[in-house]
Amino acid sequence: MGSKAPMPRRQVWPFPLVAIIVALIPWVLTSRSWVSTLTFIGIYSILALGLNLLMGYAGQVSLGHAAFYGIGAYTAAILTTMLKWPAWFGLLSGTAVGGIVAYLIGIPTLKLRGHYLAMATLGFGMVAQVLFREYYPLTGGTSGIIGVPSLSIAGITLKGHLYYYLVWFFALLLMWLSYNIVDSRVGRALRAVHGSEIAASSVGIDITKHKVQVFVLSGMYSGLAGALYAYYTGFVNPDPFGFMFSIKLVVMVVVGGMASIWGSVLGASAIRLLESGLYSFQEYEVAVYGLVLVLVMIYMPAGLTKTAVELIAQRRVSRLRRQSGGQT
Repeated sequence: MGSKAPMPRRQVWPFPLVAIIVALIPWVLTSRSWVSTLTFIGIYSILALGLNLLMGYAGQVSLGHAAFYGIGAYTAAILTTMLKWPAWFGLLSGTAVGGIVAYLIGIPTLKLRGHYLAMATLGFGMVAQVLFREYYPLTGGTSGIIGVPSLSIAGITLKGHLYYYLVWFFALLLMWLSYNIVDSRVGRALRAVHGSEIAASSVGIDITKHKVQVFVLSGMYSGLAGALYAYYTGFVNPDPFGFMFSIKLVVMVVVGGMASIWGSVLGASAIRLLESGLYSFQEYEVAVYGLVLVLVMIYMPAGLTKTAVELIAQRRVSRLRRQSGGQT
């Protein structure tokens, strides 16, 4: 997707620290429920990363991204249960099919802008949800596909802690890839498109090409997350891939911070923890997510990550001013 500039040191140094924290957390929070929650946070982080590249950096709104998540999950499940493909090929295929479908959908829909684009992606998500439910020979209908095999390496089945590490390996790898993309010539082009498509076009940026590229990349992220989900749960049905989950993905991006790689992870963590807390109150789920979105847009429009950085910077400036005032 273009030449890449070296990652700035300020963005490189957190990776070893985060990797150490990711490695140690399961040994501190040892219960099975916590390991499961942390695994889902990793899967959600991959989804939020892809959507943030599309919305935060390129400025293209998608309200149907759960469809790509479901496409990855169903592709992996169908290939490994019906065609008996090896699970690792199913993982790669789920990623690839997510990107291929994104390419086919992106070419016509990305000619639209604003609310029209949002409605087009919403329609795609609804169509995908209907196909998941109604195309029984492949998807199993509302009953879904059961018996999806687990991933394994050298005969060792990846479950529990091992699967957690696999998911976070992919999450950290895609975070590194995302940073390289946004700091490259392509990333600068995407930010230009976000700022003004007319201005970007006037300086020679191929707007359609870059929008389709980031849409395909986002679809591949979602397809990979879906395949990881299928192999983790061993069961795929249409319920997790509907409109409500697409809204959750948008909330993750907004809460964590638009155009923020680390914000994608923070937003995914916040929404997954909130999702766990609302398990017994699912009838109020839509209202709670709507309230969270409104409060964040009013009081923290830059998201949790950028707001925290700004507060730290303000406190540092205030401390330096007090110190300089005391010296004078």
